[in-house]
Amino acid sequence: MSVKKLTLLALSLLLSVETSVTATHHRGIVQDQATFNHGVDSTSTRIEDLSQLSENLFSELKHPSFPRHSVRIKKTRFCDETVKAYTGYIDIEARHLFFYFFESRSNPEADDIIYWTNGGPGCSPAAGLFMELGPCRILDAAGPKFHPESWNSKANLLAVEQPVGVGFSYADYGEHVDSSEEAAKDLAAFLAIFFEHFKQFRGRGLHMAGESYAGIYIPLFAAEVYDQNTKLIKEGMSPINLTSIMIGNGLSDAATMFPSYYDMQCTFVSGMKPIQDISTCVRMKQAVPRCKKWIRESCVEQLDRMNCQAALGFCATALESPIEKTGLNPYDLTRKCGESDQIPCYPLTSHISRYLSIPSVREQLGVDPSTPTNFSLVDWDMNTRLGNNMDHVRSTTPYIAALLERRVRVLIYVGEQDFSCNWIGNEQWTLDMEWSGGNEFRKQDLETWNVDGKKAGKVRSAMGLSFVTVEGAGHMVPYDKPKQSLELCNRWIYERNI
Repeated sequence: MSVKKLTLLALSLLLSVETSVTATHHRGIVQDQATFNHGVDSTSTRIEDLSQLSENLFSELKHPSFPRHSVRIKKTRFCDETVKAYTGYIDIEARHLFFYFFESRSNPEADDIIYWTNGGPGCSPAAGLFMELGPCRILDAAGPKFHPESWNSKANLLAVEQPVGVGFSYADYGEHVDSSEEAAKDLAAFLAIFFEHFKQFRGRGLHMAGESYAGIYIPLFAAEVYDQNTKLIKEGMSPINLTSIMIGNGLSDAATMFPSYYDMQCTFVSGMKPIQDISTCVRMKQAVPRCKKWIRESCVEQLDRMNCQAALGFCATALESPIEKTGLNPYDLTRKCGESDQIPCYPLTSHISRYLSIPSVREQLGVDPSTPTNFSLVDWDMNTRLGNNMDHVRSTTPYIAALLERRVRVLIYVGEQDFSCNWIGNEQWTLDMEWSGGNEFRKQDLETWNVDGKKAGKVRSAMGLSFVTVEGAGHMVPYDKPKQSLELCNRWIYERNI
């Protein structure tokens, strides 16, 4: 199966600001302040509040419990000047991950925090921030425009460009990440340093969210954050209040997703009329049992790399490839697929890439000058590398079940018009998943949920798990239905009935 087609972040141990005598570029080269305006603050002030940060210099945060990790952070006037924004890098020795942090438009001193990542693998969260749910959107050549339905309306919003190599993230000597588990450890360490240092956020609810390949990322990242709390408590640090995970149109179980491709193309179960001719649908129907059996035996029950690759190839050819011949957008079956040099089928994403390639914008953000001058929303090398390592074959439903058993709430939301990570496949694994609340969840009917008195989709909820569909939306729900997605987000975060 082509990964590209699967689509496509304690008071006794207060952190001190580690300083350098001169401004330092984190590839180990001493930089003159005149040639690199965002060096590291050379003062010895302890930074305990975001308001203390500079707009011109990075402040560097470290903690002895994480000797391999540090954080560079600065104030940034960017995108939405109605709120405070910050950008910087998570430094893991020779690897450096870029991040954005936007304070809440409502009550940043009290509101929860949403961590957001896109999928891919290898897709920058800049796509999510500036096309879907961030405080501004970049949808044309005019540049950023204020976005009233941003997810930072009632929450603080954090986005990290990961794994290394994605977006403005970079490595000193060609280092790279080969698995989602490795990426999870780096992200969990960053969150520990961030929450421990900026004490105004300690104890706040953290909601880890993402879409597409984030169906793999988010369960693994959240599990690492939860398990890391044991270490934090032992070290006298404050545990992170992981409250929920939110996965939109996610790939969490490939073995369940493949059979759903038949339903989406050949039956009315999808809510749309069949899009393939009868002979094609008959061939697809005949391939479903073999596909399910082969993937379960070679990819899930035990990983036999050669046979698993063969199984994925068979399933992709039989069940996924037919959609390509239709010319339809696999991320929204109601649209044609447009030519794009960034996010497949979405030409408008080139405007985001061009804007983030402007030198003055990169200087404003504090982007390291060693990163490529032309910003790309997708790191295809990362995409290929994780694909070759079979990272996408795993099922993350055991992680999701384990989080539910620990009272971490789980929201699975899906745009009904998406083919690639569709609602049929996602609903099926939520029903199949083994956990203590499974029987109660399966007893619930799908019910209509509304926004402003109008139907927004369907919902099934029980025991901390909610499965939600969004009518009229494709793969990127906040882009297609910004009002409904924000309402869903706010209801979820503040534990109101959907």
